[in-house]
Amino acid sequence: MHNLYNVSSVIELKGFDLPPEAVLPAFLFATLSYMIILLCNCVLILVITLNKSLHQPVYLILLNLPINDLVGSSAFFIQVIKELLLDSRTIQHAACVTQAFFIHVYAAGTIYILTAMAYDRYIAICCPLKYNSIMTNAHVLKIITGVWVATLLMMGLLFLLLLRLPRCRSQLTHSYCDHPSLLTLVCADTTANNVYGLLTVAVTQLVANGTILYTYLQILIACFRSKRSDTKAKALQTCATHLVVFLLLECLGLFTIISHRIKNISPQLRRFIGTSTLIFPPTLNPIVYGLRTKEIRDKLVSILKSKIIPLR
Repeated sequence: MHNLYNVSSVIELKGFDLPPEAVLPAFLFATLSYMIILLCNCVLILVITLNKSLHQPVYLILLNLPINDLVGSSAFFIQVIKELLLDSRTIQHAACVTQAFFIHVYAAGTIYILTAMAYDRYIAICCPLKYNSIMTNAHVLKIITGVWVATLLMMGLLFLLLLRLPRCRSQLTHSYCDHPSLLTLVCADTTANNVYGLLTVAVTQLVANGTILYTYLQILIACFRSKRSDTKAKALQTCATHLVVFLLLECLGLFTIISHRIKNISPQLRRFIGTSTLIFPPTLNPIVYGLRTKEIRDKLVSILKSKIIPLR
């Protein structure tokens, strides 16, 4: 069916519509942001993998978060940096689909990983005596496998439904590739795609929000019942910080999804929110969920002291 349309294999992106004098600052900002994301997430991965004392359920689940952040940020920033460096707004259709797929894997994966982490904290705080018997290595492996299998299957089917449709346009109205934008290039009935896309969003939101709201509510109740003020304060601070980051991701992600279905919304605002979703969470996640954790911070300080101080 694709041969029925004389359509180019090259996709034209809308770009960021930057004036010439803003291209270099934008390139430096994008490069610096990507380097910071790479550094923070790679440090977190190395600290967890190289220290056997951190090979515990909570950190093994946490390990998947920086890996997922690297997938999403790499899919986004590599294309953006190339676009700014070469002053090119074109991308091969196959590369565009690949970028969109990994960006959607990142988005769904982040939600499911944070849900798994909330479940782990719920067991640890609300059922501390049963924690070791419930969160065994086998159970943690099932959770991690379930997160990735569910994410890849949902996103794989979403893009299989997209690729079966004929394409007759080559101009993308977005600055990077995602599923809703690629769907605008199609010249066929997209009802099945829209229904499945909304269904995946609804299921993801129901599972994630339901689990996280329930677990953190139970954690807060357990904290208020605790007689130890230090434990209460630490748990409340941790829950509040995690909830703020989760809500930030939720607001940015949902607005991005909804904005594609509102015709009168500003394209600049849509691009800004969509870009923010791929910049701020991968930057904040390793700091909030990793470096602010005492055990990880202590291990990182220990590594830095052992490697840097002897060189002086």
